[in-house]
Amino acid sequence: MMNEQQLLEAINQTMPFGKYAGRKLLQLPEPYLVWFHSKGFPEGKLGEQLALMYEVKLNGLEEMLQPLLKR
Repeated sequence: MMNEQQLLEAINQTMPFGKYAGRKLLQLPEPYLVWFHSKGFPEGKLGEQLALMYEVKLNGLEEMLQPLLKR
């Protein structure tokens, strides 16, 4: 089960590679997360966080979580 701290970490995690390297996971475009969903998320914590961001975007929760982003 996900807790608040894990959600905050996922929202504020920086994408370490690829076209969107350097962006916070919450700021990744939905089509990019859909692509990962269809191809398979990476193994480990990053993959779990990306899958969570996919669900956030799919369910329209991004705007609600924006205030939790650390600048």
